[in-house]
Amino acid sequence: MTEQTEQTTPVEQTEQAEEVEQTERTEQLPPVEPQAAVTPVPEAAPAVVDPLAPPVTVDPLAPPASRVKKDRRVLRAVLRWTAAVVVFGAVGTSAAYGITRMERTDVPGLATETDGRWDYPTISKPPLPSASPAPFADANKAGAHYADLRKLVLPAPKGAKADAALRGEDGWLARKTFLAEYAEKVDRETVAQLLTDYGLRHIAARGWTTQDGTHTRIYLLQFNTAAVADEVITTKLANYDSPQYAVRGAALTERDEKFPERAAVDEITRFAYTESKPYGAEQVRQAYLSAGDTLALIVQSRKGTAQAVPFQQTVILQSQLLG
Repeated sequence: MTEQTEQTTPVEQTEQAEEVEQTERTEQLPPVEPQAAVTPVPEAAPAVVDPLAPPVTVDPLAPPASRVKKDRRVLRAVLRWTAAVVVFGAVGTSAAYGITRMERTDVPGLATETDGRWDYPTISKPPLPSASPAPFADANKAGAHYADLRKLVLPAPKGAKADAALRGEDGWLARKTFLAEYAEKVDRETVAQLLTDYGLRHIAARGWTTQDGTHTRIYLLQFNTAAVADEVITTKLANYDSPQYAVRGAALTERDEKFPERAAVDEITRFAYTESKPYGAEQVRQAYLSAGDTLALIVQSRKGTAQAVPFQQTVILQSQLLG
């Protein structure tokens, strides 16, 4: 009987050789001594991460487990700061939106609504007649205000008492009532002739007295074109340093240097004045505005001192209505 011989393949021979070699290496290793118990160290609270600081660098030689924990702490901190930035960004956007919606109380250069500003009602420009351009549109070469001039006069603030003398007839003010604002008879006669020579069309006005005793008068005078109105105000009524003709109660008047320049309204030319010391029983502030075919005179007077903030607020809001 022929004995059958087992034959191994080359692959099997290689595997057997590797097993023998691995066994020999294991037998040569020294016995492993048991390690002492390691007391776990409590994890420290994550440090506050400065979002403007350079990124945290991970030590490449640190053990993998501690590096993972460190990475997770940094990630959590970054996520918290990212969430905070998003929240504050959203709040900032809302605040900015709110400010742009508060034109009736917002005066550039002032700090808060509690600094003396008046509480005006919601203000909006009157609608234009169909197919009529805005006063400063390119198509409006004359700079005409096609909206009703009577609706372009700033409304009185809340709680103010209306001045019945400035209501006029059907909203249009008589010329002599406007001229009475000037102190000297000769000045009233001169201005009356100017208005006739330059073709005055309408006068719309409004006045009121607030609880602190401030008396406000606003007059809008409309001419045929912007060129005419601009010439009247810049060459006949207003100068850089002082007005041409004194209004009642303001014998000495100077340019209002404290009126914020950044409160200027586009397309509106403004001349603001204040009564100089020493003044009498009351102080007077006034401003001329040139806005297209319309000029405005705003006068505020108050016993003692006429406050600057409500005057600036009133001038700016009236400028916005005409702009």
